[in-house]
Order: sequence, then C-alpha cells, then structure tokens
Amino acid sequence: MTLAAGIDLGTGAVKTVLFDVSDGEPRWLARHCSRIRRRDPMVLAKEAFEGMLAELDLDADAIDYVATTGDGENIPFRTGHFYSMTTHARGAIYLQPGINAVIDAGALHGRAIATDERGKVLTYKMTSQCASGSGQFLENIARYLGVSLEEVGTISKTADNPEIVSSICAVLAETDVINMISRGITTANILKGIHVAMAGRLVKLLKSIKAREGSVLVTGGLAMDEGLIEAMKEQVIEQKLKVKVLNHPESIYAGAIGAALWGAFRYDKLLQAKHGVPTSDMDAYDAGKPVLAVDLGRESVDCPMTTVAEPKSSTCPADEISNSANKE
Repeated sequence: MTLAAGIDLGTGAVKTVLFDVSDGEPRWLARHCSRIRRRDPMVLAKEAFEGMLAELDLDADAIDYVATTGDGENIPFRTGHFYSMTTHARGAIYLQPGINAVIDAGALHGRAIATDERGKVLTYKMTSQCASGSGQFLENIARYLGVSLEEVGTISKTADNPEIVSSICAVLAETDVINMISRGITTANILKGIHVAMAGRLVKLLKSIKAREGSVLVTGGLAMDEGLIEAMKEQVIEQKLKVKVLNHPESIYAGAIGAALWGAFRYDKLLQAKHGVPTSDMDAYDAGKPVLAVDLGRESVDCPMTTVAEPKSSTCPADEISNSANKE
C-alpha cells in the first residue's frame, strides 16, 4: 500500500487529494479545494493537507509521497514536484479512461495536450500570453456584469443572439464588453459571445496538436462552466472536428490527481531501484527529505512518461525530458 498526496497550487485555487495505491489500483481517499482570492496559497496548501490527514486520522509520517504541481514547487513539505502538463494528462486519464486529448482551461491560460492511454504526454500547445482565453478574464467580465462566476454558465446558455467579442487582447476585450453594456446587449448574449470566442481559441489548440477525432476531457477550473463546454461542442462542429468534448464533476482536481498518482509511481520505482541508487542519495530519500536536489538516476527512474518538455525549468532529474525527439 502506498499513500500519496497530490497538491495542485494554481493561480485561482489550491486543490489537494490523497490516494491509496495498492497493486497499481488507485483509491481516492480525500480531496479539498480552496479558492485563493487574497489569501496566502502556501498557507492554504498546508491547511488543506493537514485537514485531509485529520479527516482520515492519519499522521504526516504515514504519507509515503507528497507530490506538488502547478506553482507548488516551493511548498516546504513536498517530496517531489511534477510538471502540470504531465499531471493533468495523468489525472484526466484517471477521471475519463479512453480519452486521447486534454484541454486544461485554467485561471491564466488554456492548453491542449495529446496523450495516450497511460497518460503519456505526446505533444501540447498553449494559448498566447494574452489572458483573454482564461478563467481570470472571465471572472473579471462576470464582475463587470454583476454576476457570480458560478452563474456564468447557466446564464450563457439562455442567450438568443450572442455578441461575439472581436478582440483577442484581454484589455481590449473588456473594453468591448463595457461598450456592449452601454448598447443594451443582454448579459446572456454578452457571456455567450465571450464563451464562443474562448471556445474557438481552445478548439484551435486541439487542431494544432492534430486531435481531430476521439474524446477530449476539459480540466481546470473552467471545466465546470457549462456555457463554455456547450460553446466548445458547437465550435468542434463549426471547425469540422470529429471530437467529443467531455467534462467531469471532479475535473478541477485533475492536476492534483495526476501528481498523487505519479508520486505513487515514483515512490514504487524508487523502492525497486533502491539497490542501484548511491547510498547517500537513498539515505536522504529514506529520511523523508525533499528529493528535488537528490540525483535519483535518470536511467533507473522512468517517471513521468512524456516525450516533450514543458517551457518551465525544474531541478528534478526524473522530470527533465530531452527535446531531441522534437528537433529531429
């Protein structure tokens, strides 16, 4: 039995999960999600982790591996850190087996990820630096319109004549929305127009990774936005893709789930490779110290499974992936 925790520290929320993995079969034990707002995300991560332990009457020493992802590489009690691209792919496969692509729609960006049946990342494509396709942008628009983020999807689905936002720049798009309000455009039509514009950009990402058929799971905070999901389904048809767009009630936890499952995998691999790892390094691991600075051996630790590198540095040897295949 391996107890592994996953902590996904995002821009808008901290997601924490705990899994029991026995004989390769994961069992979800606990979960917690906290909106960051103006609170310290490090404090929220610690409180959520300790809350899960208290809920299950466990001590911190009982957890074999604490895996972080997103912006969680500086969480002091973590054991190791994984790329968010890798964790979302693995978490999505756990939630919806059989998919071949993932749309990670988060607070700051959107990302399309092609994956195989094991959660191996094959390729990916991100939105540009502009935030007009992000959850933060949508939250700002909701604030202008005087509706809560939870209401956005439901209201959007009642639109009868959506007003499409023409600008891809977040600042200019917000100006467009202000002009729409002054022109008397209804809230539903404004929101639907924004959803159509966002969905169009996300579906284009699917085309760029050649995900033209099969099933795609939407993860991240925007996966719960019914209006955006509906607009994506419409855009898939309009852009002539044979793709089935799916969401899941627990999609927001995909990154944390993937981190926990990869953490359990790495823990088991380390145990198997224990005799092939230098004693000094293994002693550091056994003592419960962070393994980010420990050379665990690139050849003996095959985790995570991926063929591309995310544009973010990491000091974890097991997470450093060569780009040589992409350069050929």
